[in-house]
Amino acid sequence: MTTIGSTEQRLVQDVLGNIQAVDTQAVKDMLVNELVDLNKKIIVLDDDPTGVQTVHGISVYTDWTVESLEQGFEEKNAMFFILTNSRGFTAAETEKAHSEIAANIVEVAKQQNKDFIVISRGDSTLRGHYPLETEVLKDTIETTLGIQYDGEVILPFFKEGGRYTVDNIHYVQSEDYLVPAGETEFAKDRTFGYSKSHLGEWVEEKTNGEFKAVNTTYITLESLRALEIETITEQLLQVTDFNKVVVNAVDYVDVEIFVIALIKAMKSGKQFMFRSAAALTKVIGGVSDKALLTRSELIQTETTHGGLILVGSHVKKTTEQLESLKTTNFIEFIEFDCHLVLHPAQFKEEIDRVIETTENFIRSGKTVTVYTRRERLDLGEGKKEEELKLSVKISDAVTSIVQRLNVRPNFIVAKGGITSSDIGTKGLEVKRATVAGQIKPGIPVWITGEESKFPGMAYIIFPGNVGAVTTLKETVEILNNHIN
Repeated sequence: MTTIGSTEQRLVQDVLGNIQAVDTQAVKDMLVNELVDLNKKIIVLDDDPTGVQTVHGISVYTDWTVESLEQGFEEKNAMFFILTNSRGFTAAETEKAHSEIAANIVEVAKQQNKDFIVISRGDSTLRGHYPLETEVLKDTIETTLGIQYDGEVILPFFKEGGRYTVDNIHYVQSEDYLVPAGETEFAKDRTFGYSKSHLGEWVEEKTNGEFKAVNTTYITLESLRALEIETITEQLLQVTDFNKVVVNAVDYVDVEIFVIALIKAMKSGKQFMFRSAAALTKVIGGVSDKALLTRSELIQTETTHGGLILVGSHVKKTTEQLESLKTTNFIEFIEFDCHLVLHPAQFKEEIDRVIETTENFIRSGKTVTVYTRRERLDLGEGKKEEELKLSVKISDAVTSIVQRLNVRPNFIVAKGGITSSDIGTKGLEVKRATVAGQIKPGIPVWITGEESKFPGMAYIIFPGNVGAVTTLKETVEILNNHIN
């Protein structure tokens, strides 16, 4: 089925209210039976730290050395994450990193005689280095391991963030409406922009026509909800030449049904690469549901210090959430003029000012929000790589706030993918963290490792594009034990 369908906004209730119900417990039972025999280590490469937003009790490694991969392979858990932060990389850096990662995975897999699956976890609004990342992984693994990938699964569904795929069109929920992804602000991203919402056409667009919409295999909601496991398995068995498989989904049960068929196909010898949002990782990793985290679970050691909130993301939702946060009466706000990055001496003075003020507030028991100036730095047309490099300098400056802190905050919240990655790896110096769960739907929490700058700290990774207008405010109120 390659129906393009309408790409107009649609009411959520009109779309989701007319989908056939299914026996979810029966599906879960079937899935458990299939997962028992999967016997593959699942390695999730996360292009920013928000990909753990559906899991708990899972390790995240912040490098891809052979030593870290050996630890991951030796864990009892079927799955572990590697934080690549590649959404903040140039194309050349991304290619180099993914080549290294793939080669190291193969080395460790051979050494431990263990089969594996690689999932490239990308943004649920379709931004990122695609198809570069999965192509490099495919080519490197095929060359070094002597296998051949039959296809690539495209599954950007992410319920917690309101991302649904219906009739092969990917939607982003905005209040009561589903907006085709290609018509959102995310599609206008200066580095990773696109125009197509139909995922077959999106693949064709992103691959410059190398992979066609007409050659894409589409797993429909109708087939999933009718539990046509054999039909879906047969569709997967027919995939060749690294052609793409688009999975429609509006609920976790759709992913569960698909994974049942997927495992059957893999047991028959099919090899797939994966580009997905966070929902697939939870399902194929067999991760159980867990209630949202409470303050007592998050803050193990009370201090007299305030917390620290760092806001770097510039998407519209983040700015709206920041404005809502400003209505509190227990937080100090510091604007960081990141546009001074164009004037090095003034930029250094601005960083020093922000760090000194932040530290004084935290030490006095005040929770502080440091936020970057809201206007994007625009160098004009044809300057994407230059803008990306400047954004890295700005992110380094925000990270230095944590690096140079001499006082331990009660907690840290980082808003935005690149921001949260750099703060976790460079600021907090985390090598391995454990995902505690989520404080709000789609908002994960790391507990930092013993090796980190602040061991055992709750580090809240708040994606730029997740939550309602009030969700950041509500999150900080939980952490501060302070409800207005």
